[in-house]
Amino acid sequence: MTQWHHISTSEALESAKSAWDGLSADESAARIAANGPNELEAVATTTPLQMFLGQFKDFMIIVLLGAAALAGVTGELTDALAILAIVVINAIIGFVQEYRAEQAITALRAMAAPQANVIHNGVRRTTPSAQLAVGDIVILEAGNIVPADVRLLEVAQLKIDEAALTGESIPAEKITGTLPEESVVADRVNMAFKGTVVTYGRARALVVATGMQTEFGKIATMLQQGEEAKTPLQKSLDVFGKRLAMIVLALCAVFFGAGVAQGQPILDMFLTAISLAVAAIPEALPALVTIALALGARNLVRQQALIRRLPAVETLGSVTYVCSDKTGTLTQNKMFVEAVWVDGMRHTPDTFSPSSSSEHEDDDFLLALAVSNDASYDDDNRAVGDPTETALMEFAALKGHPKDRMEAAYPRVAELPFDSDRKRMTTFHQHADGRLFSVTKGAVEAMTEDPEIVAAAQEMAANGLRTLGISRREWSEMPPLDPAIVEVDGTFLGIVGMLDPPRPEAAEAVELCRRAGIHPVMITGDHPGTAANIAQRLGIHDGTPGTVMTGAQLRDMPLEDFEKCVESIRVYARVAPDQKLKIIQALQDRGHYVAMTGDGVNDAPALRRADIGIAMGITGTDVAKQAAHMILLDDNFATIVKAVREGRRVFDNIIKFLKYVVTSNSGELWTMFLAPLMGLPIPLLPIHILWINVVTDGLPGLALAAEPAEKGVMTRPPRNPRDSVFANGVGPHIVWVGLLMGLVSVAAQAYFIGQEVEHWQTMVFTVLCLSQLGHAVAIHAGDLAAFQKGFFENRVFFAAIGIAFAAQMAAVYVPFMNTILKTSPLSLSELAWTLGASAVVLVAVEIEKLVRRHRR
Repeated sequence: MTQWHHISTSEALESAKSAWDGLSADESAARIAANGPNELEAVATTTPLQMFLGQFKDFMIIVLLGAAALAGVTGELTDALAILAIVVINAIIGFVQEYRAEQAITALRAMAAPQANVIHNGVRRTTPSAQLAVGDIVILEAGNIVPADVRLLEVAQLKIDEAALTGESIPAEKITGTLPEESVVADRVNMAFKGTVVTYGRARALVVATGMQTEFGKIATMLQQGEEAKTPLQKSLDVFGKRLAMIVLALCAVFFGAGVAQGQPILDMFLTAISLAVAAIPEALPALVTIALALGARNLVRQQALIRRLPAVETLGSVTYVCSDKTGTLTQNKMFVEAVWVDGMRHTPDTFSPSSSSEHEDDDFLLALAVSNDASYDDDNRAVGDPTETALMEFAALKGHPKDRMEAAYPRVAELPFDSDRKRMTTFHQHADGRLFSVTKGAVEAMTEDPEIVAAAQEMAANGLRTLGISRREWSEMPPLDPAIVEVDGTFLGIVGMLDPPRPEAAEAVELCRRAGIHPVMITGDHPGTAANIAQRLGIHDGTPGTVMTGAQLRDMPLEDFEKCVESIRVYARVAPDQKLKIIQALQDRGHYVAMTGDGVNDAPALRRADIGIAMGITGTDVAKQAAHMILLDDNFATIVKAVREGRRVFDNIIKFLKYVVTSNSGELWTMFLAPLMGLPIPLLPIHILWINVVTDGLPGLALAAEPAEKGVMTRPPRNPRDSVFANGVGPHIVWVGLLMGLVSVAAQAYFIGQEVEHWQTMVFTVLCLSQLGHAVAIHAGDLAAFQKGFFENRVFFAAIGIAFAAQMAAVYVPFMNTILKTSPLSLSELAWTLGASAVVLVAVEIEKLVRRHRR
């Protein structure tokens, strides 16, 4: 493949089989017919209907559909419809998130230039940019969107804003000379790229890539091909669903066989086994997850974070790395003067004043900054113009030299515009008495050979500052506007060092990430020195050797070798879009969950590939927003920390629900399974199981989604992404508490039958229901004692417990409920017995928590 930046303009024309006056219209049309139009194409995709139907392939969804069918067989149409509604809601959510990739490509297409100025046989004409071919010659002017990837043949003070592609906050100054072969996209200043914006000057250029072969096209391809990884919770629940289905089916088969062996009617046993299977599958789990995530998303919007994909809320709680773009994300996306060197001394903006050295030189220096730029203020008093020049204007005004007053006193009468070969520009100004002076600004090494001055500039550059030299010369009359005459023999006034500084709140947010066990990493297209400077000021980089890597180093390193050191790198500079994907892949291969923030087109593939992509809402491009899982509405890096806290809260609540509902279901299974094995009658009817499933499991379980965050949620490390949802004691808890529920219920059954209590089945039914409610009370408090957590912290939960308890009492004491549920009213002493038996589970779980607190 031709390295267009590495060959001369004549070689480029020859390689493209073109000429200075362009192709003929017929030749251009023939090339378009052969190679396709200059458009971003979408790869073949499934239809919306196929996308929707594909959502029903998940194993857990298949299990739920089976549960709905079984519920329908038993005549419980309400239960069946509820399960189907849950499945459809989840399918809609999955369909929406799959459709996002196509939206990202649509947004990327919108950034393409609709028109281009092309030259055919020496004649300039305007044509749709889609009708450009490799070899066409185009004219670029200020305000144009570059229509294709081009090799610059001739430039006149050309500057192009490439921030959306490279992450550079300063418009790139373009040249026509050849560049080293290893130059990355951000360094290819002899080229211009499709979708970027010409901010200054003009150029003649050769089209060298169109459509999907452009840098934008490569990004579009990565967006189309990239696959979004499942969240930690989704992975765990997939495994859980498969295992649960196998266990439930096996237990129900054993239960059915045991009942038939006891002489129970086959039909009754079959219906009871089916009811048990329906009860054992936590069909409310997808609903609870959706509700918990939706509540979390609503809370995040209030904190300026918009969730585009609900599972992203939970993923936030598992993030171990935040890979952040620098420009506009960690920095202010605006240049400021950080240091000045005047009369042999370096000063900060705070320490610099006319009294700090020779007053005359300082006044001349500040005057030069004020009058030699083209920046201005808009109606809202905001600085507008080239970022470098707005920085100079604002610094001069801060030091008592406002531009309007200085220009009125020393009006500009002539200028020599900036040229990338000279690396300088000069303006002429008139004194009140008619005398003239000129101000030259540009690259320090192009203006002086004084070793002291050059060393000062190099020191600033080593600290990541962009440097600009300033000189002045007096004239008795206007000289010829010849740089060889004008830009020599001036008095060197000083050096300005500029930087796009960190956002004020970013350093605190980085520290909060560290406390939460999250590693912040900077990924930028900017210069390594600038990146390292910002990273050190934010606390991302501590200056340790080997923790900064460039795109060139990353490109030459095999993925296997890179994975060995990826966890030690804190700053990546001069990286290309595909290298961001390599960084994320390496971290994911090491078992990490990665969040990637960004705002440009160059960030979109990585945003999509990351476990959670976070786009900037204010400065972010539409492409980045469409590819992201979450959008920061305030472009505030600190908002990510709030989002992580919310993600951890949501995950904790989902685990509480899972812990509660699976324990309850296992309690029901043990009750139904152990009784026949102990020679006892079937303890519960199918209607009892379904009642418990809806009332006792459903209401308190769903209310757990509103639980507030536990104390210390942001001082613990992220959950290990490799851990299942049953890690950290959840699995053993489910086993022993579920078994305890079953043993208590069967023991109560044996005792009440032994006491010849006529309505023993109602008592067993009530013991199991109230045991589960007691367990819910213990679960909701986390590691705290059950009633140590105040009522007002989650009134919804206690309301749900109250409603579930009242419903169970109605099932026992309301006549028409007795008929439906085949229950009988209990005496006060019998009710007391059931309350006492059901309290065993609550007391046992509280003892477990007490032991755990004591050990900790």
